[in-house]
Amino acid sequence: MNIPFDDDDLVAVAHEIVATPSVSRSETAAATRFVDRLGERGFDSHLDEVGNAVGVIGDGPVTIALVGHIDTVPGEPPVRIEDGVLHGRGSVDAKGPLVTLAAGACRAVQAGVQAKFIVVGCVEEEAASSRGARHLAATWEDAPDALIIGEPSSAHGVTLGYKGYLRGRIVVETPSAHGAHDGANAPELGCAIWTEVERRARAFVPADSALFDQLMPRLLSIRSDHDGLTERTTLNLALRLPEELPPESATQWLQERVASVEDRATVEIIGEAPAWRGPRTSTVARAFGRAILARGHKPRFQVKTGTADLNILAPAWGCPAVAYGPGDAALDHTPEERVPLAELQSGAAILAEALEAIARTHAPDLGSDALRYALAED
Repeated sequence: MNIPFDDDDLVAVAHEIVATPSVSRSETAAATRFVDRLGERGFDSHLDEVGNAVGVIGDGPVTIALVGHIDTVPGEPPVRIEDGVLHGRGSVDAKGPLVTLAAGACRAVQAGVQAKFIVVGCVEEEAASSRGARHLAATWEDAPDALIIGEPSSAHGVTLGYKGYLRGRIVVETPSAHGAHDGANAPELGCAIWTEVERRARAFVPADSALFDQLMPRLLSIRSDHDGLTERTTLNLALRLPEELPPESATQWLQERVASVEDRATVEIIGEAPAWRGPRTSTVARAFGRAILARGHKPRFQVKTGTADLNILAPAWGCPAVAYGPGDAALDHTPEERVPLAELQSGAAILAEALEAIARTHAPDLGSDALRYALAED
């Protein structure tokens, strides 16, 4: 007999999955456990070829993809439930939202919604590879009718888009020389390169532009070494990209900035994704807005300066899409990562209501007049 995905069960599963370590590229234990828990709750569940946790439930003419991620960044703050709050790595980013996606889909089916829900816990979302999402984009033959990405937006918030990103590695080498000799060494050139990148990025758009429209650089690490013959400095950096700057153009921009300081330095791109933003008027965004309003709250629509699997899957599938999930994104990756249990529970209830509306709106028997009415309804 299937276990009902009620509020108590949602908390229990979220606690268990958060308590199972799953740093990027080491997700198998948590993904396997999540697959098992989905199977106990009526999903047809399995691990796919790259290790994504996949669960399918429901049947109908509409297919809705609910894609979160099972991996986390490193760090192990103590996992516990205390004073009605779940603490631990992944409670916000993004195991809590992932389990919420599954609970919402299960409840929608229990309520009689005629749709096929595919829940996926992707691997390597926190890595530059985005391996799990890229596998879905490359292998799914049929695009879903709607896409919901499980990322923290708060239970009453909906994320319409994320900035793009470019991850790069810059290496500059100089012959070893005595410190009294003239000429910049590799560490000095590395610092000069970063200064140039940061200065020019800040000037890319007017200073009073919204953060979503700015080019935002971040120096991730800098390391120098030498073997007695050559000094080498390696910079790892990331650029958060606005919509007007796709990764190809950003790569050229970065190469030009580096060459202006040291034309012998090398630039290696190790990860990229374009910015993506959907309209507030999409069927999916409107469904969430109405579900949040129905619970007495004003929905908050937002765009974020981070990047998510939404950037990969929304343009690949071309369907209406948002990101949604309980939790305060300001706690992502921090030692204080935590989410109130009440917010997990509220998020699952809102999601189930939104899924019912999305399935109804996208049902193929809706004529054009009915579809226009559904889109206009507030």
